[in-house]
Amino acid sequence: MKIKQWINQAKLAAAIMLMLPFLVGCWDRLEIEERAVVLGISVDAAGPEAEKQEREVSHIRGKFPVPKKEMIRVAAQIGLPGRIPLGPGEGGGQTGGGGQNTVWVIEVVGHSIDDALMNLQQQISGRLFFGHLRVIVVSEEVAKRGMENLNDFFRRNSEVRRMAWIMISKGKAEPIMKAAPKLERVPSLYLMSTLDEAVRMGKFPADYIGLFWSDSSKKGKEAYLPYIALMKEQNVELAGIAYFKGDKMVGVTKPFEIAAYMAIKGMNPAGYRSFVRIDDTQNVVNLYATYRRSKINVAIKDGRPHFVVKAFIEVNLEEKSNERDTFITPALIEKLERQDEQAATKFYKSLIAKTQEKGSDIFGFGEYVRGKEPRFWNQQVKSKERWQEMYKDSTVDVQVNIEIRRVGMKAR
Repeated sequence: MKIKQWINQAKLAAAIMLMLPFLVGCWDRLEIEERAVVLGISVDAAGPEAEKQEREVSHIRGKFPVPKKEMIRVAAQIGLPGRIPLGPGEGGGQTGGGGQNTVWVIEVVGHSIDDALMNLQQQISGRLFFGHLRVIVVSEEVAKRGMENLNDFFRRNSEVRRMAWIMISKGKAEPIMKAAPKLERVPSLYLMSTLDEAVRMGKFPADYIGLFWSDSSKKGKEAYLPYIALMKEQNVELAGIAYFKGDKMVGVTKPFEIAAYMAIKGMNPAGYRSFVRIDDTQNVVNLYATYRRSKINVAIKDGRPHFVVKAFIEVNLEEKSNERDTFITPALIEKLERQDEQAATKFYKSLIAKTQEKGSDIFGFGEYVRGKEPRFWNQQVKSKERWQEMYKDSTVDVQVNIEIRRVGMKAR
């Protein structure tokens, strides 16, 4: 009888032990109203008056050592509880351009990102939460100084999603955080959707924060980020590619050079247009790229890498500047293809030369050397710093093949 009683007690204890994990699921819960949800962050260089503005939160002035780097100014865009619209028509009847009614932008100074956010936490009741962080805008000045501290902090933070965007701003970054675009009630979501749509329309490569960090850590490739500019109507223009050497920004492309980068890499969809002049006349046609494909080969010549880039692009004829004098014939189509190939080849070479001058291999040519010529890499290159110098002297041959697929239809 006692044995049966002990067995029943053991079964009861086992059942209770199995139930315990399900009963303690909310022990560390944190209500959403108790969180300060950070949607966007901007980082600017702080002026000489920043040290006087800094509150003695992380250290006592003059008593503890601080980083010798120049101070930064961080602005955080925090969502207001109950004000963020959950769907069309929600948000208290507010229309677009109500960014100031849905978010709260607070700025602080600090010696590092962590120091600045610690100063910010001191001013806010709720705990800062980065699980919904969508955009990080860094000023051009800070990017040229180096983004090592910024990358280190956000890579260590487990709340930051790898699908967020980092972008470099022309001029100061804080005005972009405070902008209130009319097409979106939440400014940070407008910035995110601007870049997401650019990717879908073939205007910019998918270069989320996770991909940026991945490129930064590769030995044979440099990272790049979208370069944006704030316009008069508080809308944002995608103004080019900001390319890096290590953790420092060393140059910016023009907006149309984004198309050249994507063609060299064979990225789709293709979404840019170009003009081609017909012979020596003033008449031009507008060609729209619809598909890209590329192949990159590498060989060692005279002790240095030589690359051959073969790019294939399909285009449609979208527009003619002079309908009366321009007749589309097979011979004219072939001539337009050859002219566009010559122009594209020269254009692509100029972009590659621009990055070589700065030692910034955003195309990843070095990764082709590592993969296809491992002996040369292990003996002659070995490190990222060595490849940055060797890339400047590497030779690149570009071959472009363009085919006009469609010329459109017109009723006569």
